Amino acid sequence: MSAYEHPDGPFGLVAEFTNDGDLTRAARRTREAGYTRVEAYSPFPVNGLDEALDLPRSRVPLVVLLGGIFGGLGGFFLQYWSQVIRYPMNIAGRPFNSWPAFIVPTFECTILGAAICGVVGMILLNGLPQPYHPMFNWDRFLRASRDRFFLAIEAEDPKYDRQGTEAFLRSLEPSEVTEVES
Repeated sequence: MSAYEHPDGPFGLVAEFTNDGDLTRAARRTREAGYTRVEAYSPFPVNGLDEALDLPRSRVPLVVLLGGIFGGLGGFFLQYWSQVIRYPMNIAGRPFNSWPAFIVPTFECTILGAAICGVVGMILLNGLPQPYHPMFNWDRFLRASRDRFFLAIEAEDPKYDRQGTEAFLRSLEPSEVTEVES
């Protein structure tokens, strides 16, 4: 159960940074300090932040690959079924399974399958839609989409201690440290 499912108590502590380099360094030091329930927020993708947070590799590329494979196979076998099994037509003496004619539709079905699975997989694997998160209640969080970078340590973290965690975050030299309520 995550912290934001509890209506009472804090969600955690959040440190605010003015640039992406400070956020990446802070994330790395936070993971080295042993915190595991850590989240970073930034207005744009930050190179190296996922390694600093020790995030697992995304499964979206695998979902896209499988979508492309199944889309291509589905497109090919739909044409095969319709031209060879269900509605065979002898046109100019060509064989029913004239696979060169199937190449372009098969390619298009591959792209379609990969695109649909990529969009749906990205949405589902990112946990979207997320209509509520405790960070949405904090007024300063609006700046995460413009010009500020945030590092949050959740209260659910096993190492979380209100005073100790706040002192640790302040040692990272952020512009501000704030407690966010659930």
